[in-house]
Amino acid sequence: MSILIVLGIVVLLAIVVLLKAVRIVPQARAGIVERFGKYRTTLSAGLNIVTPFVDRVRYIIDLREQVVSFPPQPVITEDNLVVSIDTVIYFQVTNPVAATYEIANYIQAIEQLTMTTLRNIIGGITLEQALTSRDDINQSLRGVLDEATGRWGIRVNRVELKGIDPPPSIKDSMEKQMRADRDKRAAILTAEGMRQSQILTAEGQKQSAILTAEGDREALILRAQGDRQSRILRAQGEGQAILTVFQSIHDGSPDQALLAYQYLQMLPKIAEGDANKVWIVPSEIGRALEGLGSTIGSIQGIPSDTSGPRNRVDYGEPVDATMPVTASSGETSLSSAHEDVAEAIRSAEAAASPSAGVPAPALAPEAGEAPPLDEPPPTPPGPPQQ
Repeated sequence: MSILIVLGIVVLLAIVVLLKAVRIVPQARAGIVERFGKYRTTLSAGLNIVTPFVDRVRYIIDLREQVVSFPPQPVITEDNLVVSIDTVIYFQVTNPVAATYEIANYIQAIEQLTMTTLRNIIGGITLEQALTSRDDINQSLRGVLDEATGRWGIRVNRVELKGIDPPPSIKDSMEKQMRADRDKRAAILTAEGMRQSQILTAEGQKQSAILTAEGDREALILRAQGDRQSRILRAQGEGQAILTVFQSIHDGSPDQALLAYQYLQMLPKIAEGDANKVWIVPSEIGRALEGLGSTIGSIQGIPSDTSGPRNRVDYGEPVDATMPVTASSGETSLSSAHEDVAEAIRSAEAAASPSAGVPAPALAPEAGEAPPLDEPPPTPPGPPQQ
């Protein structure tokens, strides 16, 4: 019985010694082993054997990258504004022994070091620079922390400013400033839009005025050409009418009695009208009566003998009004019409005064007209009228 008790005690001691001797360290961890309160060795990840009741695993250090967020801290900027800044630190333990024996609490030490370094950096810049230069602040803060924590066996990988909160009054002022900037930009864009609109409107009006002026000019030119062509055709028509009248007179062979009778027939038309209160008898009425009675003689300028030659004047082909008339052709046609009219008048005068025996004086040519052609030989006087 006593032997069984002794065996049980031995087995129990063996189990206790085995448990004290075997240590399992997780992955990405490191165990600090002390012997009688002094550092002896560092256990790596996995199964480790230590001396039971002599060696002791004092700390298990996490070797992974750790993230620590610090609460907001008040910081004064260069322009004497108090802002609250909260930071995030990314660090990793590279030396477990230094992290254990060089610093009592490396997380608290990093927090305090971060706050002091951040106050130093922010105190040298203004609020606007702090809001717009976060990358520069992060780089400066990381450099200072990495240098200070290197002897602690800690490497600072990254530092981020999570938030920069200015006072409420500064926020209100900033909002007003941003609102004013937005209103300013909106006003500038509106003004530029109106300017572009006015410029385009003015350009359109300018083009419209130019096109209108060109249209008016073309219309005036066409109207002037039409008036010129109309006057040329009217002059040609009047010349042809004069030639036709003179030719008809020559072809009809009028005598003194007929012309006097026609003259007397025109007297009632002269007196027509309700407003005619006084009728002035022309002085030539006596001559007309003399011609009608054949008692005094013949009227001057009217041939008494109608048996003379009848000369027909050719006034050319009619002019087509639809054909375009240029300046040179219009002037040539007008000159030809004047020449034809002058020739017809000379022929009529020559036929009207056969008894003179001397050709009638030629009319002086107008400016731009060709000189008159040679006069036809005078017509011999006929027998006097009985």
